[in-house]
Amino acid sequence: MSPIFTVIVIILAILAILDLIVGVSNDAINFLNSALGSKVAKKWVILTVASFGIMLGVITSNGMMEVARNGVFHPGMFTFSDIMILFVGIMLSDVILLHTFNSLGLPTSTTVSLVFELLGSSLAVAIYKIYNDPALSFADLGQFINAGKAMVIISGILSSVVIAFTVGAILMYISRVIFSFRYAKSLKRYGAVWCGISIVGIVYFAIFKGLKSSGLITPELNHMINDNIVVSLFIIWAVSSLLLWVMQRLGWNIMKFTILSGTFALALAFAGNDLVNFIGVPMAGIDSYFIALESGDMNMLMTKLTEPAHVNIYFLIASGVVMVVTLFLSKDAMKVAETQLSLSSQNDEDERFGSTKISRALVSLAIRLNDVFKMVVPKKVLDKLNTRFIPDTSVDTSNVSYDFIRAVVNLTAASSLICLGTSLKLPLSTTYVIFMVSMGSSLADRAWGRDSAVYRITGVMVVIMGWFITALAGVTISFVMVLFLVWGGWIALALMVLLCGYILCHSLIFKKKEKEETSLTTDVKEVKQDTDVLYSCTQEVCNTMEQISSIYNHMLVALFTENRRLLKETKTESEQLYRQANERKHQVFKTLKKLEDMNIETGHFHIQVVDYLTEVTKALLHCTRPAFEHIDNHHKGFTKEQIYDLKLVNDGVDNIFNKINSMLREKDFSDLNDVLVMRDNLFGVIAEAIKHQIRRLKEEQSSTKASILYLNILTETKTMVLQSRNLIKSQGYFLSKIETGESRETPENTQNTASPALETAEN
Repeated sequence: MSPIFTVIVIILAILAILDLIVGVSNDAINFLNSALGSKVAKKWVILTVASFGIMLGVITSNGMMEVARNGVFHPGMFTFSDIMILFVGIMLSDVILLHTFNSLGLPTSTTVSLVFELLGSSLAVAIYKIYNDPALSFADLGQFINAGKAMVIISGILSSVVIAFTVGAILMYISRVIFSFRYAKSLKRYGAVWCGISIVGIVYFAIFKGLKSSGLITPELNHMINDNIVVSLFIIWAVSSLLLWVMQRLGWNIMKFTILSGTFALALAFAGNDLVNFIGVPMAGIDSYFIALESGDMNMLMTKLTEPAHVNIYFLIASGVVMVVTLFLSKDAMKVAETQLSLSSQNDEDERFGSTKISRALVSLAIRLNDVFKMVVPKKVLDKLNTRFIPDTSVDTSNVSYDFIRAVVNLTAASSLICLGTSLKLPLSTTYVIFMVSMGSSLADRAWGRDSAVYRITGVMVVIMGWFITALAGVTISFVMVLFLVWGGWIALALMVLLCGYILCHSLIFKKKEKEETSLTTDVKEVKQDTDVLYSCTQEVCNTMEQISSIYNHMLVALFTENRRLLKETKTESEQLYRQANERKHQVFKTLKKLEDMNIETGHFHIQVVDYLTEVTKALLHCTRPAFEHIDNHHKGFTKEQIYDLKLVNDGVDNIFNKINSMLREKDFSDLNDVLVMRDNLFGVIAEAIKHQIRRLKEEQSSTKASILYLNILTETKTMVLQSRNLIKSQGYFLSKIETGESRETPENTQNTASPALETAEN
């Protein structure tokens, strides 16, 4: 046995762990969606419940491993060496592909990725064998590959999208009409019966989808349930409803129990069915290794892979442990979850996706159809229906994406559809069903309002297109990967393994750096009292000013030395600051809702501060971005005279920001007029710098592009300093106002009520 195959087996084992990490990070939202969206319990409780489901599920997954062994290709047509190259190519491709989707925060199907990677890899090896064997032709390609599996997957995507979205919307609309947003009374009357129906779907899902191949459910019992499906479901519903009624009388929240039960069932089914997507290929590779080792023939055909797979229980338990640890620690899992939850959120928030012609056309069509609906349905009926969709303003819902009613509907619809599709042999995908049910229920629950529908439809289309891209990318990447491995041998293998390691390490380093950067900014979203607002805003201003001063200084130094790398860093940092500022603008109204009516002046202050911070960061971004593009395009740098003038400007900016930060930290605004004087002096320096530049232009001492950049920096610097002074003035006034309890307006403050974007130079 060549040592290279032993190395490949070790690499497959390592890649199995990496694939478990990236795979669970992407798929976790499938079973955490409802629990996290409704915040049915503390996060650690939700993850613990899901972990128990995962550990039970992995033990039951033994019967699903054949998909990776012989589901897409015919192993009897491939030799041992062919199979090992094929398997390692699949795993390398899967790690890269899933990591890419995780980085983008997009959910995808690990089943689709696996199947199409199997297709691409086996296709590459088959073509290579046909090319090098005169006895074979491309007409024999069908002997190597079972392409029908791919078409089943594609049809599964299409059917899942339509069916799941429609069912989710219908069930959610009916449920909301029955219970409304003020569901306390209705829940006491019908809660046990309604949740009992949900438990039926969840229990049947756990048995039929999650435990059918485990051995825990005997084939006889499984057949008996299927043969007497109506009676079985009725018995489960009756028993469940009775138990829930008793729990309700004991003071338990039966919806929490239902949601957590559904989370457990979905996690169980996920682990039981999808574990093959992560370790199926490595296990098949290890089995192939021992089969070849036993026979002693490295060129043997791998017909034995058609035999049933038997995975060691310890491998399954170890896989479960990796999945559970990933579930608790993965940042990518929460990133993917945020995407789905943001598309289904009941609250107004910063939308993650933009607008497209298709989304605008669909919204326009929906509005016209709604107008027709209003004309057909009597006004009294419409008014009655509309009252069921009025949110309960007495309950603070700012921290949840949706309520328990929608969470239960999502779980019930998803679990029932998956079981129904499986029993009817419809190619429904678990990932697609869960996602589209959530989107359908969001639409029916009027979470997609006039202000958000366009952006959320765009988000849904992006995710759906991502599913098809997964299939295309899976085939392409694995095809190219295997051909590269076949051509490059062990050198190519080493390079690809190093590439995978680099991608993951770079991701971790980047996330750490990003975390450090964002930690510098105080979160002003969660404020409840006026003092909280003032304190948070003060810290926000201090931190932002310090970062702006540092970024501005680094930008000029990088420009003077033509340091492209440093300029790119300053551009990235300024973009992040501006993005954070825009997020604060979208959160400002949530903050204002938490303020008392008598403290409306504080709210006025908060709006001003957020607005000014946005303008300051925008001005900084308009400096750093053109500066980077200038050097990145290899344009001429600044002359010595331009550098000298900009150094004088930078000194003035540093002095102003240092003074402002000192005043903010000490909460002493007695020297506010000094800032005004410093600002005017700086404006004088900027004016002289502009005059010098005009003279240099007449004398043709500077290039056109460098001159444009130079003047742009001076203009944006002036704007940045102007808005910074307005900000500190506004904060100083309101701090003193609250301390003294006075309620007076000054002419200067009245001027500040204008938008910063319209603010001009002061006298």
